Amino acid sequence: MTFTNPTDQQIKEILHKYKRIAVIGLSNNPARTSYMVSEAMQKAGYEIIPVNPMVDSVLGQKSYASLKDIDKEVDIINVFRRSEFVYDLAKEATEIKPKVFWTQLDVFDEDAAKLLQEHNILTVMNRCIKVEHAKFK
Repeated sequence: MTFTNPTDQQIKEILHKYKRIAVIGLSNNPARTSYMVSEAMQKAGYEIIPVNPMVDSVLGQKSYASLKDIDKEVDIINVFRRSEFVYDLAKEATEIKPKVFWTQLDVFDEDAAKLLQEHNILTVMNRCIKVEHAKFK
């Protein structure tokens, strides 16, 4: 099986329907891409849940050490980690059952995509959520 991202129409529907985003690897450094993207999504009306065991809070939101520590339902998991971490993150995601698992530019794992699809979790890889959101405003 070769992974294929959802169509533009499906991505548009994802971004209009789901508003709570757990951001794995969200930095508290405003110069980092994860911060800039998450800040833009927050300003666009999305709820951001930082997932980073190294910080207490980011963008005014409590940070969680892992996905399993989040005490509310997650719509989208947005991954700002290198590709070699994606499979383990996908396994963890199957336990909390988000609607969507999304990896940023240059982050991709075919085996993780297969696992997520087996658990009926919509998967978007190697795409910037902020860029995609800007296309469909």
